Amino acid sequence: MYHIITPTTEADFETYYKFRWQILKQPFGFAVGSEKDEYDSLAQHRMICHEDGTPLAVGRIHLVSQDEAQIRHIAVAPECRSKGLASLLMTTLEQAAREQRIKRVITFSKLDSVGFFEKCGYEVLDNPIIDIAKGTSGQRKQMCKKLSEYDGILRQPLWCKELQETWHNQIPITQQMGIKVYQYTGELLEVRAALNANINMHQTMFAGSIYSMATLAGWGMVHLLLRENTLHGDIVLGKGEIKYNKPISKMPKAVVRLNSVKGELSVLRDTKKAILELRVELFDHNVYAGVFKGQYYILPIFTNKKRKREDDKIDS
Repeated sequence: MYHIITPTTEADFETYYKFRWQILKQPFGFAVGSEKDEYDSLAQHRMICHEDGTPLAVGRIHLVSQDEAQIRHIAVAPECRSKGLASLLMTTLEQAAREQRIKRVITFSKLDSVGFFEKCGYEVLDNPIIDIAKGTSGQRKQMCKKLSEYDGILRQPLWCKELQETWHNQIPITQQMGIKVYQYTGELLEVRAALNANINMHQTMFAGSIYSMATLAGWGMVHLLLRENTLHGDIVLGKGEIKYNKPISKMPKAVVRLNSVKGELSVLRDTKKAILELRVELFDHNVYAGVFKGQYYILPIFTNKKRKREDDKIDS
């Protein structure tokens, strides 16, 4: 498990800059201190750490103008790459920009990183290639992303809007519980609920409400994975168990990480039932509160002709 922190203490920044140097500068023979620049004191910094405090990823955003900000110095530990941390870090930095009413974010991306930034919603600007640091893989392309109400928080805003509407239309109680998709990065789905709509006599969240939030978060991740893989199916919870570690009394959150999902969806293409197992981590704000383990069945959706043939087999 890991946490996103904003470095504030001298110790925090010592860890932050050391990691930035080790990942971005040391491999090219640059001395300690080269990882810093004149904008660091004016920037907002974020660091993703393992629960033991080990840094896993860092990044920074600073204002360029009243409407524009620049993201720089994205660094991820080699063993953590392709696990969604970079996407999560980008989303976190973009959210910081939105809070300052920034309209667009730019970055100067290395040529081998352009694909990653495109997946995050950035577009290559029609500018020449910039050679920032000759001889050190310094060629870069300028990229830009316009921020909106959704895309700074959600990876696929239309899919997430569809998921939210599906919950509200098919499970009306989700509106009363205040359950909403808060963040989707492709590697992580975060769902939140309104505490005041689910509070018991002890001023904590009903256990049943926590269970409902967890099962919906798992269901939502399966739904989005179907969209990611251009597949269709009816999602049914087959089995679920939950462990409550502490009461939730502040901010109810349910988080599903892609690396916790086990199973194969491709069998749906052969009109076979798919089974996915996953974990949903529960939090009270940023404090771990429990875990839900769920098994979801995804049933293939037949055409009318195909369904009739299947029904005929059952009848016979």
